Amino acid sequence: MSIARVEPLTTARALRGPFDYSIPDRLAEIEVGNVLQVPFGPRRLLGVVVELTETSEVPADRLAEPIRILGSGTTPELIELGLWIAREYCSTPARGLGLMLPPGTGTGGERTRARVEKLNGLTGEGREVMTSGGRLGTKQKLVLTSLLEGEMTGRELAERTGADGSTLKRLQERGLIKREEITVRRRPEGSVVGAAAVDAPVLTDEQISAVSELTTRLDSDGMSEALLAGVTGSGKTEVYLALVERVLERGQTAIVLVPEIGLTPQAVGRFQARLGDRVAVLHSALSAGQRYDEWQRLRTGEATVCVGPRSAIFAPVQDLGLIVIDEEHDPSYKQESDPRYDARQVAHKRAKANGSLLVLGTATPRPETWRALDRIDLPNRVDGLGMPPVEVIDMRDADPRSGPIHPKTMEELISVRARGEKAIVMINRRGFAPWLICRTCGHHWGCPNCDVSLIVHRESGQLICHHCNHAEPVPRACDTCGGTTLSQTGAGTQRIERLLAEHLSPIPIFRLDADTSSGPGGHGRILSQFDQAASAVLVGTQMVAKGHDFPEVTLSAILDADATLRFPDFRAEERTFSLVTQLAGRSGRGAAGGKVIVQTLAPSAPSIASAATHDSPGFPEGNSNAARRFPIRPFRR
Repeated sequence: MSIARVEPLTTARALRGPFDYSIPDRLAEIEVGNVLQVPFGPRRLLGVVVELTETSEVPADRLAEPIRILGSGTTPELIELGLWIAREYCSTPARGLGLMLPPGTGTGGERTRARVEKLNGLTGEGREVMTSGGRLGTKQKLVLTSLLEGEMTGRELAERTGADGSTLKRLQERGLIKREEITVRRRPEGSVVGAAAVDAPVLTDEQISAVSELTTRLDSDGMSEALLAGVTGSGKTEVYLALVERVLERGQTAIVLVPEIGLTPQAVGRFQARLGDRVAVLHSALSAGQRYDEWQRLRTGEATVCVGPRSAIFAPVQDLGLIVIDEEHDPSYKQESDPRYDARQVAHKRAKANGSLLVLGTATPRPETWRALDRIDLPNRVDGLGMPPVEVIDMRDADPRSGPIHPKTMEELISVRARGEKAIVMINRRGFAPWLICRTCGHHWGCPNCDVSLIVHRESGQLICHHCNHAEPVPRACDTCGGTTLSQTGAGTQRIERLLAEHLSPIPIFRLDADTSSGPGGHGRILSQFDQAASAVLVGTQMVAKGHDFPEVTLSAILDADATLRFPDFRAEERTFSLVTQLAGRSGRGAAGGKVIVQTLAPSAPSIASAATHDSPGFPEGNSNAARRFPIRPFRR
């Protein structure tokens, strides 16, 4: 007797599966990875087949049978990966397996199924009727006339002729048109920002050497991994593209991870420009139907390259030859909800299972990556230009009346406007001001749920908690003493945007943060507008520092650069170093060169001092030496 071992998809943490079900003849096609509907006590649940066996500890006459199969599910390799994630990250099998299944599994929503439409075309008899002038109604004649141009869907015919389904049905019954069902792909939306040319550029000697060494690793048996350590603008993406092309030539597949959804449109644009429709994209900003269709394209092999943020590591590709993790230092690769997986560790596990090449690329590697992996260096920019000079401004000496933007920084921004160039300004705090204080009694407005400061959002007139999203109106008077001398202290992206608009008019100021980029295509829309503007300033949170390639940017400025140093996090130093280095890398990518300004209260901090001298090799070495004294990475886990 064949038995399916099934893990129920339930939220119960104490459940100990899998559970055995006997496979009846009517469901003989059940395979590992299938999603089933199964009886579970008095209920009916969805479950995933994790194993097929011939024996069970439960007597045969007590085994229930699955009710039905609800789709092909996922691959046996991903089933093993989901169970490993559940064990490794102290989660449950249901939560681990849920990451591997088709988008929408268990929701029952029609939107996640393939969208089917009927395609209409003329038959030979239909053409004869049109030629002979046979009896036709007005709408029927309009339909046949339209179909002379070629096949159309019912929706297209309705928009053009006003014909409804009954009209098309009568024409079909008369044998004048033919109708067939077709699956319509719901393509992901989003602007392509700074798309690369279709033809591959000529690689530099350093890029050729890197591709050659990594290709040799592709040829080796078993898993191999390497760190591609290249300064910003050194052409790491072209190395990735060359490797992907070599993998596809072998008939294998590839996964390319980028740290943020905001970077995905730009990355997808470059890969699609080179590789065409073989590239699929997976991320949470897609609609449910778009995610389902992209997932199915990867599952069936129609698409062989997946690009996306951390969840793209679960792409259901077969014969995986290459995994690329771009900007491997980025904290967004760590999932913050259960299961709390690290996509870099999952990529390592998956590369090992498939004997794949794992390439981690960054200009600012984490100390553990720097210490553990073989390193391939790209020390120079592809355009031959040097790294932009960095000016560190000590804000301890600044006049408090000058506000959050130092006069030197404002002078440089005004010069950018005069020259018709572009600039990027980063402050890693959204909202108008980080806190509201009563100057009369000192009362401070905090979140009633989280006990953290409420952030002033001027546009909506609200105080918002960035942790739990609690919101309340900005008060006109103090709740404690009734005083009206309320002070909005500090600065966020909204305030900086307003200050820049006042001083730099008429050039446009674009703001990129979680408030302005919400909704499908939000990141891509703002970046596209900035890209197309003749002269502009982009202000935002850390989103503006990651991976963007705009040659017209001649100035990058980071305000309050030491803010991340004050975080209670053992990675505070390395994240500050990465943030400053990455933002510095956005400047000076064109012939006009560039400059970087760093405003800080801690100019001598190792992370800021190293970033100011572009000392990417020196910082992880020093950081590792300091970490030896404590039970933390890269020497402890």
